[in-house]
Amino acid sequence: MSDFKEYKVIHVAEGGCGTLLLGSSGLPLKRIESVLNEEAANGWQMVFQVLEQKRFWLFWTREAAILTLGRK
Repeated sequence: MSDFKEYKVIHVAEGGCGTLLLGSSGLPLKRIESVLNEEAANGWQMVFQVLEQKRFWLFWTREAAILTLGRK
């Protein structure tokens, strides 16, 4: 396994309006894709990914992706 000299953590969550109106809106895949492509162009590699669900206000849950990037 490669050792990286620096790490970066990015948090990408689904939209609040879609969660309120539809109950769930899903992760913004185009935004995740563009962020990863931009970071890869700067030499970052994805090391680890976690999907989390947490309560949003009172009745809804909101999904988010936590991306850990590394660079040598």
